[in-house]
Amino acid sequence: MALGKVQVNNLNLGQGDIAAIERHFLFIGRAGAVGEESQLFSVNAQTDLEDALADSNLRDQVIAAQLNAGQNWTAAVYPLADGEDVFEAIDRANEVQSFESVVFCDVSTTAADITSKHDYLFSLQASHGRFVSGLVAVPGIDAATQTWSAYEAAQVALVAGLANHLIIPVPQLHGNNVGVLAGRLCSYSVSIADSPMRVATGSVMGLGSGLESAPVDSADSPLSLATLNTLATARFSVPQWYPDFEGTYWGDGSTLDAAGGDYQYIENIRVVHKASREVRILAIRRIGNRALNSTPNSIELNKAYFMKPLRAMSKSTTILGNLFPGDITPPIDGDIEIVWPTNKSVVIYMVVRPYNSPKSITVNIMLDLSSI
Repeated sequence: MALGKVQVNNLNLGQGDIAAIERHFLFIGRAGAVGEESQLFSVNAQTDLEDALADSNLRDQVIAAQLNAGQNWTAAVYPLADGEDVFEAIDRANEVQSFESVVFCDVSTTAADITSKHDYLFSLQASHGRFVSGLVAVPGIDAATQTWSAYEAAQVALVAGLANHLIIPVPQLHGNNVGVLAGRLCSYSVSIADSPMRVATGSVMGLGSGLESAPVDSADSPLSLATLNTLATARFSVPQWYPDFEGTYWGDGSTLDAAGGDYQYIENIRVVHKASREVRILAIRRIGNRALNSTPNSIELNKAYFMKPLRAMSKSTTILGNLFPGDITPPIDGDIEIVWPTNKSVVIYMVVRPYNSPKSITVNIMLDLSSI
């Protein structure tokens, strides 16, 4: 070489943060005024929603969500025009922002409608590489014509036979239930791995939006825990209370997954979706990169590379002797495997292991009458 040369390259190793979309929901429903139709509104915990949105069921749900989510809450709101296709509207919203979940505020009254929403959300994985769940409002009781028994039968029939694991059906018993649940799921005071049932999260707020605190049926009988239990057993997500314990809380975030499925509860979907979003970005960065190859050394290095999101999700904190666990348990040996079926394709298997949390507690108390 006749002349010396020096070249300095700045390499991008992809070690930075990946933007999180958890707790950022899209609220979609019929607009309250023509002037706001077919627009995407960004709102947060400081937004005056009564000023920003026209009076409507959609606004009621967003107000309930804001109240229950608390600090640092953000969301997007899309008021639909009359006859506007809801899925086309969500497509337009996804061109601007990404969402963890879609809150369908207009009541779904048929099984076919619920299934179409699930199928659309599932298709977003293929079309956008996005992992999105949905909260779907379903009818509350018609107090003029229905008894609680008739209402229970109608609701159970509505979802019977459905296997839609991305959908959480929420009866509008108080008028704004789906908004209350959405806000509870978006609270930064708890982890995405926590069930909305968690009593330590506190009582729900604004349930009923100034209406009767206890809905009644055509015979003026108030809503009871027996009815709530029937609905919860049928896979609806409903509020609940505990006798002799102040406040109103929430039950499970139940999905319409089939019996025996892994995704029957929203907290399981949320941790898997979070891991999926982050691992997907890491995988894209490895396309055509010979740093990922079939040698033993490369496989071990890339096991650590792809486990980075799971290690971050598993970090726990101990304060004053109290352990605050991470979203999942720390990964262990064998939780990731990298397989080369051909010389140009890689299959990666990963295990996400959530913590157990008690949803039914039995206490047995015994007397000791023996003499001391």
